[in-house]
Amino acid sequence: MGITETDIAAISEGDYSPFTEKERAVLLWAEHVTLNTARERDDIFEEVKRHFTDSEIVELTMVITYFNMRNKFNDALGIPIEAQDEIDRNKIRRKNPDDLKAYLEALLADWPDEFPEVGSGA
Repeated sequence: MGITETDIAAISEGDYSPFTEKERAVLLWAEHVTLNTARERDDIFEEVKRHFTDSEIVELTMVITYFNMRNKFNDALGIPIEAQDEIDRNKIRRKNPDDLKAYLEALLADWPDEFPEVGSGA
């Protein structure tokens, strides 16, 4: 799971051939949403619609615009992109689903039946 350096290079060169039809539709949609040309590209919208429901398209578009906003925010304030060692450290967190399930079950086992009232000092 994930995207490789080769995938990133292909995307930055506009080469979507390594990707499935569905992935290409997402990449084209993301490109045109980012360039603010999506409304002019009914052909791309129709391709996205072939692979996703209306709700999924709304969610996909929201995610694309959210990350566009974050990129512009970080660029404007000169906030650097995470260092590679930080990215690598986050990859380690991707665990076996059974481990995650066990963690969540342990968390739920300790979950309180009630929470203190706000302002009760507890």
